[in-house]
Amino acid sequence: EAVAADWMLEFACYCVCRHFGEGCAAEFRRWSAVAEALINGLSKIPAHQKKTVYLCQLLIRIAKGKNLECHFDNDQRISPLESALSFWSLLEREEIKLEKLHEDIRRLIQIQIVAVHMENRYFKEAAEVLERLFTDSESDKPLRVKLATVIKGKDPYVPLLQSFSYNLLISKIKSYIELFMKENETNFLIQAATKQVESKGLGVTALQNKTLNVNENDESNLETKQRFVFSIILLRDMLGQKLITSTYSVFKFWLFYGCLDSLQNMEKHGDDWACGRRRQRWTYKEDMELKSGVREFGVGNWAKILVHGDFNNRTSVMLKDRWRTLCRIE
Repeated sequence: EAVAADWMLEFACYCVCRHFGEGCAAEFRRWSAVAEALINGLSKIPAHQKKTVYLCQLLIRIAKGKNLECHFDNDQRISPLESALSFWSLLEREEIKLEKLHEDIRRLIQIQIVAVHMENRYFKEAAEVLERLFTDSESDKPLRVKLATVIKGKDPYVPLLQSFSYNLLISKIKSYIELFMKENETNFLIQAATKQVESKGLGVTALQNKTLNVNENDESNLETKQRFVFSIILLRDMLGQKLITSTYSVFKFWLFYGCLDSLQNMEKHGDDWACGRRRQRWTYKEDMELKSGVREFGVGNWAKILVHGDFNNRTSVMLKDRWRTLCRIE
């Protein structure tokens, strides 16, 4: 059980990093839920997984960084980015040496904590968070003084904040993820999955060899589906029926919400992938199903909405695109 849980935690955190780096929001949220469930089940973080877990927690908070209504700590004053900064500090302690990239990311997180409050017109809170963020060290003083001046001016669009934007923070973190993943390419489940796919010649690999007439988004979506299928087959074969209730519950969550759409579409509509999906008009009934699903599960939970709704050969990506269209129309 301990070994299986260790593999699954490493694999889930790896997927969180990969989807954050690739900008796959839906897959990132799905794997974040799996990773958090596994992390919350730990009584103590194993020493060899501290960096991976800290990075995973950091990314989950960075993704929610602009949502001040979201809280990860008991203290309601702590914003997602301020919570992320604490995990960045833990990550820095695990590093053998500090690179310039570390310093850049720390500075960007600090600036964006203030910037997000100012963008929401929370100037008093921005001043309070500034006091919590900086010590009295001489190295912090120049930035602290600049941010204090910006807060007094109550202008969230000053050059300082624009030069150290949220997009730049995301870009720097993606660079860090890339370096991290290069240094941690020994994930057992990924290696084993690759070997099994190559040795058994699984049916889904045939899709990779077909000439597909699809656009770039469809190709990315297909690749995601294949990855899910590979990992499900691997975990099924390796872990079998010996999972205890807690671990198996996580696995069922992952299988149902993360992979059901992928499996159904690949099994039932394989020809559509090979020949290019025909555009189908959205019916009034489908639009009502989509709106009902959004009301029940919320925007972004397209896989859940797809599973529970009555749609005509749709995918979660199609649901997302249609929702954007409906929002523009309304």
